[in-house]
Amino acid sequence: MLVFGVENQGGFVWSLLWTLGGKETDPTVWFCDGSERPIAEQEPFSGFLLQFSLFEAAMGADYLALPHSLELTAQQVDQLTARLDPVPLRTFWPWAPTRFYVAPGLIMHVCQAGDNKFEVWAGATHRSALSLLADAPVEWSCFDG
Repeated sequence: MLVFGVENQGGFVWSLLWTLGGKETDPTVWFCDGSERPIAEQEPFSGFLLQFSLFEAAMGADYLALPHSLELTAQQVDQLTARLDPVPLRTFWPWAPTRFYVAPGLIMHVCQAGDNKFEVWAGATHRSALSLLADAPVEWSCFDG
């Protein structure tokens, strides 16, 4: 396995099954936390790279919207994402299946945290992009819009 990504605290890695002269053009990405057998990501390498880029763009955005509660209900998530477009890819990250939603200048990732419990993080390129979330029935711990 060729490790190409390491979580910033060393908790898990992503890798590819690499063979010299291999002909696979869009290989499977493998997630491994060191204690279990590797788990295949839902998307092949090309889709994984898009998801990884979206995740990092939201996490590193200058303007954020972070709910006060770390666990929102499905109904709250539906209300938050109603004005956003879902990214048409399968879930990202086996530990906490994650979906992405976008609007101009805005990326939101929604991680499943349990039965009817979700974690949300939204990042924007400009504070005005967060206005789509301003009326949501969510208490914010951080809202830069």
